[in-house]
Amino acid sequence: MNFNYVKLLPAAAALSVLLMASSAEGKVILPSVFSDNMVFQQKTKAAIWGKADAGKTVTVTPSWNGKAVSAQADASGNFKVFIQTPKFGGPYTVKVSDGEILTLSNVLVGDVWVCSGQSNMEMPLAGWGKIINYEQEIAQANYPKIRLLQGVHVTSNVPLADAKVTNGGWTECNPKYVAEFSAVAYAFAREVQQKTGIPIGLIHTSWGGTIAEAWTSAETLSAMPDFAEKVEKIKAAANGNAGPSYQERLSAWQKDADAKDPGFQGQLPSWAARLTNVSSWQSMKLPVLWNKTVMPNYNGTVWFRKQITIPADWAGQDITVHIGGVDDDEITYFNGEKIGATRGVGIPRKYTVRGNKVKAGSSVITVRVFDTGGDGGFNGGGNEGMYVASKSGGKISLEGDWLYKRGISMSDLPPVPESNDGPNRTTVLYNAMIHPYIQFPVKGAIWYQGESNADRAHQYRTLFPAMIGDWRQKWNQPDMPFYFVQLANFMKRNAAPGPSAWAELRDAQRQTLSLPNTGMAVSIDIGDADDIHPKNKQDVGKRLAYAALAKTYGLKVPFSGPVYESAKPVGQAIELTFSSAEGGLKASDGQELTGFSIAGADQNFHWAKAVVKGNKIMVSSDEVPAPVAVRYAWANNPQCNLTNGSGLPASPFKTDSWTDTTQGKK
Repeated sequence: MNFNYVKLLPAAAALSVLLMASSAEGKVILPSVFSDNMVFQQKTKAAIWGKADAGKTVTVTPSWNGKAVSAQADASGNFKVFIQTPKFGGPYTVKVSDGEILTLSNVLVGDVWVCSGQSNMEMPLAGWGKIINYEQEIAQANYPKIRLLQGVHVTSNVPLADAKVTNGGWTECNPKYVAEFSAVAYAFAREVQQKTGIPIGLIHTSWGGTIAEAWTSAETLSAMPDFAEKVEKIKAAANGNAGPSYQERLSAWQKDADAKDPGFQGQLPSWAARLTNVSSWQSMKLPVLWNKTVMPNYNGTVWFRKQITIPADWAGQDITVHIGGVDDDEITYFNGEKIGATRGVGIPRKYTVRGNKVKAGSSVITVRVFDTGGDGGFNGGGNEGMYVASKSGGKISLEGDWLYKRGISMSDLPPVPESNDGPNRTTVLYNAMIHPYIQFPVKGAIWYQGESNADRAHQYRTLFPAMIGDWRQKWNQPDMPFYFVQLANFMKRNAAPGPSAWAELRDAQRQTLSLPNTGMAVSIDIGDADDIHPKNKQDVGKRLAYAALAKTYGLKVPFSGPVYESAKPVGQAIELTFSSAEGGLKASDGQELTGFSIAGADQNFHWAKAVVKGNKIMVSSDEVPAPVAVRYAWANNPQCNLTNGSGLPASPFKTDSWTDTTQGKK
């Protein structure tokens, strides 16, 4: 309170301000998880906590039983009481009083689910998401027994007591509020609520592009060798000992990358020189993202060259070089001389070449693109296009064939330095967006994440189960249901069997089903080759709901496609055994089974013929007379069709334990 300000007011007004301040200080303050329209977890001892004046008695009275429960605020003003919640129902009121009553209205008792992960969980019905039939979905989204709590993106180096949320707290599920809410979470809740009649509360706390270790506590990560040092750095930063700045660390990393890039000799861009030998360079049509074409799993630098002919009437004039948007960063050269550089995905690039450098005849434009992860290449930059323009309005198109050559791969570099305040740092999202809720009993969690950990998929085998155990321990709910989405199909389809980091990540997710009270929604059939954010979020949410309805709510609903169990050689074939084969193993399209590959001891996989025999499948290939291993749907975007009577797809799997391509990556 600014008492100097009060002294300048008339006496009556000053008294009024002081009384308002006294009232504000005396009123109970509750965390953001408590508000009108909220949902309490049914049949549990639910904590209600917050702040009051030190020493004051706080009394909580829920209308479902009228029983008052009291606690005294400690010297810091903290209080906590526990109330017994009934079987689902409502609406109710909950009164919280320290002498002045704060009333929580339109409260339901039901099941609360935490919904978290990265962008495919965050993807809203409308907004940037625009799921299938989003306008109709939003218009029909009147479900007063579904309640929404939308978290805000926040990071913290230390665990926080409260979370930031939108809309002042919980809201009813209606067209006004659902449009910008998680489409997967909404579809999940709708299915569960309709099938059970139980009110559902959704705590949505996710952040696009984030890594699983950011959502895991320091205590758990400290015991894991891959993350212990990073946790100590976060702790040091919290104590004001962050060390070199992010820009200093990034600059040092960039210098190291440039020094290792064969396109440079010393500090000179030798691959940009006019007379560079390009006999070993290949051709690529631009604009394109190379991950969707010739280099699906490559991250690092790629040098591109294109020869153009400058008209005689352009000589001596300034020209502009437009190369559209680039993913991630680039340096552009004209006849070996740097004309510009930009960091940042998708920003249209436009650089000027001064007239004294512009001569009639042959010239070379070179672009060194640096992609540190995900897609890489040229995305066209909206309507900007790729061309060279003269002052007089002439244009030379740069679209079409360019020569290209790889420089330095990210696999040959240390990890990119983490920013001092970004979300992709160990523990910082757990601290700010999970920890504030751990005193609040929940039914379970749903999770859609993994894309950002795919380049370290083998590590995910231990990281992901550790995170699940971490949440269960923090909530003090060791059997808390945890259901997750397996990565959907994405990227260009490969003609031949081969390695795939995304397949390895999916396998790590599949192996996590060994934990009790877990379930996986397989989405290998409903992705999009050209979109990492497929629009069909309704079926994703439904498949999560099927797992919850069967495993948590005890309803007899199909929730799984065929599940691989074992393999054994039988002559020149391998016999695979499956559980969850109800209704028979079959191809979803009624055709022959696809997606199976087979290998001998040489570990070279070939496409295979797969034939159903009861709950078994016989896999063979004339090219592999002595098979030892089978893989199914082992690709970024596999063509696969194995299902059962439920119509749900089988998870990708492998029968071998050969070294993953991501093994050892940290």
